[in-house]
Amino acid sequence: MDLFGAVEAGGTKFICAVGNSSGKILIEKRIETRTVEDTLPQVVEFLRQQERDFDGQIKRVGIGSFGPLDLNPKSSKFGFITSTPKPGWSNVDLLGYLQKYLECPCIIDTDVNAAVYGEYLWGAGKNLRSLVYITIGTGIGGGVLINGRPIHGLVHPEMGHIILDHDKDLDPFPGVCPYHGDCFEGLATGPALQKRWNMKPEEIPDNHPAWELEAHYIARALHSVITILSPERIILGGGVMQKEFLFSSIRAQVVKSLNGYVVSDAIRHDIDGYIVPPSLGKQAGVIGSLALALIPPE
Repeated sequence: MDLFGAVEAGGTKFICAVGNSSGKILIEKRIETRTVEDTLPQVVEFLRQQERDFDGQIKRVGIGSFGPLDLNPKSSKFGFITSTPKPGWSNVDLLGYLQKYLECPCIIDTDVNAAVYGEYLWGAGKNLRSLVYITIGTGIGGGVLINGRPIHGLVHPEMGHIILDHDKDLDPFPGVCPYHGDCFEGLATGPALQKRWNMKPEEIPDNHPAWELEAHYIARALHSVITILSPERIILGGGVMQKEFLFSSIRAQVVKSLNGYVVSDAIRHDIDGYIVPPSLGKQAGVIGSLALALIPPE
C-alpha cells in the first residue's frame, strides 16, 4: 500500500498525517512544537509507525512549514528555516532532517503556500488560475498560486510584513513585530489584538471597536494584494478569522478602499464570493501538505 505523508509545521504545533493515493487522510497527530531535538524525532517516529500499522511504505512527504524558509533549490541551505523569531528554530535543516530519517523524497513549501495549493486542488480555489490565501492568527502569512504553481522569488511571499498606512492619532499602538513594529503582522495578529486591548482575542466582545479597526487593517492589506497580484479569489483563514462577522466588514471596506478603480464583476457584484473562508477549514494546512506529496507542483 502506497502511503503519503503530510507535515504541517507550525510555531505552536506540528500536525502530522498519513494519507492514501486518493488523498484521504487515514490518521493524523498533533505534536507540540518544542525544541528541535524533541519535536522532529517525534515526527519521524509517527510516520514510521504508520508504515508499520498500515503495512505500507511512505512514497513522499509534503511539508508545509512556518518560516522564513530558503526555497531556492540551488542554495546550500535549501529547505532550511532561516531567520524565524521562533526561539531555537533559526538555521534548522528541516527538509534535510526529514529526508534523512524518513528515507524518502520530501517536498517543502511555506505553510500558507501548502494551504493555497490544497484549496486550489480540492477547496475554494478549484477551477481558478490565480489564488491568494492569507492566514491571520499568531502571525500573518500569505500564499500565492499562479497557474497552478505556488510562487517563489527572491525568497517567498511575506504578506504579513506589508507596511500599512497607520494613523497613530487614531491608533497609537506601536505594533508587535520585532522587525518592523507596525507592519500588517505587527498591527493585526492575535498577539497584537491582545496587547492593544489587554484581552485575548477570544475574550473581546463582538461589538467591541477592536474588530472594526481589525477589519480596516485587513482591508487595507487586501487593497495592496488585489492591485499588485490581481488574484481571482482571496481566502482568509487563521484563528482571528474564526470571528466570521469580520468578513462582511472586510468586504465592505475593500470595496470602499478600491473606490471603483478595479473594474471587475467579482469586486462590484460578487464580493461575498471573492473574499471567502477556506473550504478545507482548519485542515487546509495539513491537506495542502498532503497535496504537495501526492501531486507535487511542476
